[in-house]
Amino acid sequence: MNAFRPALAAFGLSLFLAACAVVPGAPIVVGNPVAEGTPVAIDQPVRVGAVVVTPKQVVEDSRCPENARCVWAGRLIVRTRIDGAGWRDTADITLGETYGTHGHVVALVSGLPEKTAEAETPAARYRFVYEAR
Repeated sequence: MNAFRPALAAFGLSLFLAACAVVPGAPIVVGNPVAEGTPVAIDQPVRVGAVVVTPKQVVEDSRCPENARCVWAGRLIVRTRIDGAGWRDTADITLGETYGTHGHVVALVSGLPEKTAEAETPAARYRFVYEAR
């Protein structure tokens, strides 16, 4: 019985290490990303083409309120984490513009709710849609 202990210990260690293995080519992400085109909240990952995108923070929401008249349309900027195969990037992405990194291009195509003049939008109410370009 004692002769088998080293072999059994080595086998158990190999199983433990195999459980910690990183799958080559898989994005570094926590949680299950939803499908591209799905509106997502802050910290909710979404698969966009071959990468996973996660909105982290609203940096600026200076859009013209839907119930007001403005000289300038304003903009919505969202700090966004982009995870690819073995890499991670964070960028401030503006609604309607694209951002390229590591050979992938993503766009923030929608930010809801629309801004109103009555009150600031709480971060928890925002939903964002990203697409691959």
